[in-house]
Amino acid sequence: MAETIHVRGEGGAIFAMDLPLPEGIAERYERGLLVRVNADGSPYAGAPAGAQDEGAVPADGSALTAGRAPRPAVNASKQEWIAFIVSQGHLSADDAANYTKADLIEMGA
Repeated sequence: MAETIHVRGEGGAIFAMDLPLPEGIAERYERGLLVRVNADGSPYAGAPAGAQDEGAVPADGSALTAGRAPRPAVNASKQEWIAFIVSQGHLSADDAANYTKADLIEMGA
């Protein structure tokens, strides 16, 4: 039986997903657009999803291996900043879209 995890999508909704994640979902998870959470939406404190999977990110101390999206570069797109702010639990994607990129950068500092 496949292990089931819960992820928060770009819109803030919680989805139950079976591992291994489908390729497109896995790519969005790796970019930080999807964040692993507990079933109730609270932050997940365990090992990152896919840690047991082949091709998982090695435990090198990076933000991704800790289950966090890395902070985007200042010149990253507004969408990347929205995904980062959502992954940090500051705002929902809809709310974050109402802020300017400069506001999002300040919020993520």
